[in-house]
Amino acid sequence: MGLVIGVLPAGALDAITDVAGVKVGQVTVTAGDSINTGVTAILPHGGNPFQEKVPAAVAVGNGFGKLTGIAQIRELGELESPIVLTCTLCVARVADAVLGWLLALPGNENVQSANVVVGETNDGYLNAIRLRPVAEADVVAALRGAREGPVEEGSVGAGRGTVAFGWKGGIGTASRRLPEALGGWTVGVLVQTNFGGILTIGGAPVGRELGRYYLRNELQGGNGSIMIVVATDAPLDALGLERLARRAFLGVARTGSPATNGSGDFALAFSTAASVRRGPLAEGRLTRTTEVVAGDHISPLFEAVVEATEEAIVNSLFKAETVRGYRGTVSALPIDSVVTILREHRVIP
Repeated sequence: MGLVIGVLPAGALDAITDVAGVKVGQVTVTAGDSINTGVTAILPHGGNPFQEKVPAAVAVGNGFGKLTGIAQIRELGELESPIVLTCTLCVARVADAVLGWLLALPGNENVQSANVVVGETNDGYLNAIRLRPVAEADVVAALRGAREGPVEEGSVGAGRGTVAFGWKGGIGTASRRLPEALGGWTVGVLVQTNFGGILTIGGAPVGRELGRYYLRNELQGGNGSIMIVVATDAPLDALGLERLARRAFLGVARTGSPATNGSGDFALAFSTAASVRRGPLAEGRLTRTTEVVAGDHISPLFEAVVEATEEAIVNSLFKAETVRGYRGTVSALPIDSVVTILREHRVIP
């Protein structure tokens, strides 16, 4: 429709998988009108994530949420498992399934400790969440099915039962690529949107114009959560990645979120750059030598993650479909009405 967010170009896929090596796998779990949930798995590369750890960091915008593995990532600054998203009450079961998959990988036969990372948002309006319907087979299927290439968006995977700004939310993704003069690196973002506020698209007050927004429609509230996964091929250490992750929340704010009390807002960032990857040290080696992006040159990456996060959220709404669920029906964003508003505010031609 001609909507352009920001000034940086997207990658070829406009997805987190524009970062070379990153894979995404999704399984949607549905049954009748009461089960609407699923699993979305993000793998940092195609190898063994435990044996080839990548630097990583977590930023917490608002801590009303569940993210397993957060303490070790903050302590060691590295990721040793896939990142898997699901529904709130399914976290424990999903974590156990991820652990089983990880331990079974060739090369991990003697592993005695592993830190699996599972995040969530609460899809209890459209999903009978107390049934905890995600099974081990669903998680394994998402992990084994993870692929490079296009990423399905909208009411799929962990986004099947989510709600954003009073409309159907879901999985969204986007990417931004820096000019060669600024490093030529790519930043990719994947989001699970399930939060509220006053929807703003490209600066246009869409929620206000449509008359559906937080503080006006009491039933919608402003609570909910968002999980943000940020991947980049820029060589960043844990400190640089934490700074990058924090900027993702600026993209969330641009879409109209006030980060309410009940909103669990987490951003997890990792780097796939070979120069910062943390494989086993050679025998007798005690140190690592790495080169990372200097602080004076990191700001373009901040712009990239803000733009990609904002667009990923918008994409999750544009691609979602209406879903009838456990406690009612959540409609998809009315695209025709949104287009009219965007034109009136000169956001699109």
